[in-house]
Amino acid sequence: MPLLKSSTAKNTASSAAFRLKGGLFPLTLLEISHYDRAEFEQQLQDKAAEAPIFFKQTPVVLSFEEFDGELSALPLSELVEICKTHGLLPVALRNSDAALQDEAKQISLAIMPVGRVKPIADNTASDTAPTATDEASAAPAAEHIGEINPNSSPSKIVTTPIRSGQQVYAPGGDLIIMASVSAGAEVLADGNIHIYGALRGRALAGVRGDTSARIFCQSLEAELVSIAGNFKVDEDLRKDHWKSAVHASLDEQTLCITPLV
Repeated sequence: MPLLKSSTAKNTASSAAFRLKGGLFPLTLLEISHYDRAEFEQQLQDKAAEAPIFFKQTPVVLSFEEFDGELSALPLSELVEICKTHGLLPVALRNSDAALQDEAKQISLAIMPVGRVKPIADNTASDTAPTATDEASAAPAAEHIGEINPNSSPSKIVTTPIRSGQQVYAPGGDLIIMASVSAGAEVLADGNIHIYGALRGRALAGVRGDTSARIFCQSLEAELVSIAGNFKVDEDLRKDHWKSAVHASLDEQTLCITPLV
């Protein structure tokens, strides 16, 4: 009796099991200047206490470009475990030291080319702690919803609400949203961001380093606001002007939130 082949099996075999897509995802850059286990762990614990939501399974890139000390003596595995204990998930290393890169590969960390990631300064407290975004390497996985494409301007206009899980990016110009941005959504622009509704998700303006970029919204309820890498998370944003119309801009390296009048 001849063997019969299932058409379902054929379709499964011929269809691709996966596909690769470019994405634009902000990453935290943890720049480490020196390492003492007790000091590092205490400072990380203090920072996590200031912004507990931010320190929940947050992927980070470890950077040792400014490290003052012998990298050969650095217990990288120990440092990674401390980060994980406090809610940070190291996913990559940025450093040109070959021995450190070899150790990073052994614990399954990716190697990020030096100078490729732009640091983001944390303004959740008076001091600064860095993070990063790799905007230049990949096209964003953006939801093209309700867009108007004006030929005379590089601005992107979105007329519908941005739902949780969606990401909208305006390369080379401003992003104008004629509705609200839900919690869990992310909007990004190389220029300014204008939101004619509530901002409940994440807004990142000047993602390629434009420090003159600004963010405007009718109601500040954001999870994160960032300009040229300088950011604040909701724990800090709630202190002033919460659920008010605001304007966000940079003063030197400090992210300022002021009433929109």
